[in-house]
Amino acid sequence: MPTPLEARLQSLETVLQQANISYQSLSPMADTGLAHDHVWIHRDGGDWVARLPKQSQMNLAPADNLAYEAACYERASQGGHVPRLHGLLEVSSALPRGGLLVDAIKGRLAQLPEDLPYIAETLASLHQLPLPDQPAPLLAPNDPWRAMREEVGRQAEWLDQADLSATVISRIRDELAALPVELPDAERCLISFDTHPGNFLIEAQGRAVLVDLEKCRYGLPGIDLAHTSLYTSTTWDLNSQAVLTLEEVIGFYRRWQAAMTPSPSAETLVACRRATWLWSLTWCAKWRAQHLRAKDAQQRGEDWSAELTDPALIDHVRDRVEHYLSAPIIDHVQNELQRLRVTL
Repeated sequence: MPTPLEARLQSLETVLQQANISYQSLSPMADTGLAHDHVWIHRDGGDWVARLPKQSQMNLAPADNLAYEAACYERASQGGHVPRLHGLLEVSSALPRGGLLVDAIKGRLAQLPEDLPYIAETLASLHQLPLPDQPAPLLAPNDPWRAMREEVGRQAEWLDQADLSATVISRIRDELAALPVELPDAERCLISFDTHPGNFLIEAQGRAVLVDLEKCRYGLPGIDLAHTSLYTSTTWDLNSQAVLTLEEVIGFYRRWQAAMTPSPSAETLVACRRATWLWSLTWCAKWRAQHLRAKDAQQRGEDWSAELTDPALIDHVRDRVEHYLSAPIIDHVQNELQRLRVTL
């Protein structure tokens, strides 16, 4: 009886052969994320990686999710700092959620703070891309700030189901209520919406490559800047954890601003940072409430069941979730936001 991993590799082999895609060998990669399995495809002319969804973080049906992810790579790779898309593995009985074939990137994990300048340049290359005439299938709300506030609000509905203390819930709700209704400058651009440092690889020549894209949209660039440098992002990944000083955060923002003309106001950037932090906290509450559920046997949309992921990674996620939802860490991020507002 093959293990789940062996069965997944056998299915991938079958699909690649049916698609007449030649390769030398397949190597499963470490299970480091909640949304995809990854397999390194060794082949003449350049290696690829197969990205095989475990679920849809956009809560889309399998074929729609695959099309969305493909659009993320097609659009973002035009900036030169994202793997190129080489093809889709269609949804089938062998691969119920399909898969993507993208460039394999040979590089090391990002280390902070020393790699922040490279990451700032990569984000600027993404945010400077021109808006397309037809943004679909990617999300492109007319009012991206309102859309962000509404998304955080929907996730906040899980606070009461996450078995949190009344004090923590109250403090998060107070922060939600403090978000401004409007921003002075809320110009849209292509953003990743998932730029925590563990999603970057640094090549030998110093280029930072954003390798994990599935939630791109046309939104506010301050969300990406926040997701890269917030405490809840820089301490998420086991292999690239760091606690940034306020000066390092400001230096990161300044490096990005130097490449952007014009740059959003400090008010807008700090508001995006607060909203992104609250998005992370409310996601933690949602995961806390959902991860013990059985996996969706029909493999449809979003699915945070722990059954889909290596137990060691689940233990790590659980540790981070408990940490970020603790009162001392909420204090830490609140203090940083207050100091950043007067110095950025």
